[in-house]
Amino acid sequence: MGSASRVLLFFPRPSLYTVHLRFKSVTAQYSSSPTTTSRFSRMATEASPSSSSSSSVTDGHGINSPTNGETVSSPASSAIDFLFLCHRLKTTKRAGWVRKEVKDPESIADHMYRMGLMALIAPDIPGVQRDKCIKMAIVHDIAEAIVGDITPADGISKAEKSRREQEALDHMCKLLGGGSRAQEIGELWLEYEENSSPEAKIVKDLDKVEMILQALEYENEQGKELEEFFLSTAGKFQTELGKAWAFEIASRRRKEA
Repeated sequence: MGSASRVLLFFPRPSLYTVHLRFKSVTAQYSSSPTTTSRFSRMATEASPSSSSSSSVTDGHGINSPTNGETVSSPASSAIDFLFLCHRLKTTKRAGWVRKEVKDPESIADHMYRMGLMALIAPDIPGVQRDKCIKMAIVHDIAEAIVGDITPADGISKAEKSRREQEALDHMCKLLGGGSRAQEIGELWLEYEENSSPEAKIVKDLDKVEMILQALEYENEQGKELEEFFLSTAGKFQTELGKAWAFEIASRRRKEA
C-alpha cells in the first residue's frame, strides 16, 4: 500500500478503570448468588459464547458484536477480569503464619508457586503425569482468592469449607468465560479436592511438604517455634515422594536444632 493511500487504524484500549468496574460488578454478583451445584462440564457449556441465545455479527476486526444492545465480553476481557481476581492470591497471607505472628508471611500465591516448582523437579513416577501435577499445584488453592485461607482454627467444618470453595471456583470459571480452559481448571481443582487420582495424591503431599519446609525456614530465620505444623502432617503422607522429602526436611531440622 502506497503512502498516499495508507490508512491508520486506531483501536482504543479499555481503561483499567473500565476493567475494574466490570470486576467489581462480577464480584458483587457472587456475593449475593445462591449456592451452585453445577459441575464444570455443564458450567463451561453454559458460559461458552456459543451457548448464548443473543445474536451477534462480526465486525471488521474479527470481534463479535451483539445486535440486540447487550454487552458481550471478549476473551481478552474475561481473561483480565479473571486475573484481576487472582491478584488476591498474591496479597492474601497464609493464615497459619499470620496466627503465629510470622514476620512478612508468605502469600497463597507464594505457596502454590513453590509447589509448582516441586512438581516440576520431582522424579519421574510411573503412571503420574508431571504436567498435570504442575497445573494442579498452581490451581489447587485458587478459590481462596474469594474465600480466603480457611484453616481448622477458624472453626468451619470441612463440608462447609468445601461448599464455599466449590461455589467460589464455579464463579471464577464463569468469570473466565467458560470453555476448555475454565473446564480444565475446574476439573483439576475437583480432582485435587476429591484426592481421586495419582496426581492428586502427589500434589496433596507436596502441599504438606511445602508447608513444613516453609515452617523450617521460619524457625531458622525468625526463631519461631512451629512444631504444630510438623505434627499436623505426621503419618499423613500418601506417596513415597512425599515421605522421602518430608524425612529429609525433618532430618535437617534435627541437625539444626
